[in-house]
Amino acid sequence: MTIHYHGLPITPNEVLLRLAGCRFCVSHADPRQVKMAHEIGQAVMLDNGAFSLWKAGRAVDWPGFYSWADEWLDYPTTWAVIPDVISGTDEENDALVAEWPFAERGAPVWHLHEPIDRLLRLADSFPRVCFGSSGEYAEVGTWEWHQRTSEAFNELAKRHARLPWVHMLRGMALAGGPYPFASLDSTNIARNHAGNNTRAAPPKDARRMADIIDGRQCPGRWARREIPKQIPMFGT
Repeated sequence: MTIHYHGLPITPNEVLLRLAGCRFCVSHADPRQVKMAHEIGQAVMLDNGAFSLWKAGRAVDWPGFYSWADEWLDYPTTWAVIPDVISGTDEENDALVAEWPFAERGAPVWHLHEPIDRLLRLADSFPRVCFGSSGEYAEVGTWEWHQRTSEAFNELAKRHARLPWVHMLRGMALAGGPYPFASLDSTNIARNHAGNNTRAAPPKDARRMADIIDGRQCPGRWARREIPKQIPMFGT
């Protein structure tokens, strides 16, 4: 079963209330609905906000994130994404993992541009690992992204008879897809339920959107795949 975390804020609050019983992702970069998420949600994922802050050119505040997460981690079905540097080195991200103060209540991020050895090491140490699209694999769904993701699952399957919990960050478009993700998140409902005048997209029913997404399940097993090499268009 794949768990879908719907990214907040979903506004106005009346729309969010219609999603009672869903699972939610709250970012430290915009935590305004975190209390409501815990009042009406089955489970909550606390995102460290690194991607949003990175895109906006804003500085991170990891002590502030730790303090914020500490309160909400009292809820047994709440977990947090351990701080990460989107385009950082293994050493930088390992240092943040080592600094994390809440043990197994957090999930480290393996960025697709990092060595797979790091992924295997993280999966040996934590009950959850997040995949983060980065570097040459920053765009989900490209040929390179699919090849790298397949390679990662090939290696995880070699090491584990049953795959560890893998969460795909910003990956709800992969719901029902070929990869055995245990959970996914995205802000699809938040961004699209109200419609878009520029694209002539009409408003959508947020509850109906959530029901459709939540009904899309990823496979439970992974069949090892050959990773073909990309043939250059020109040259030899």
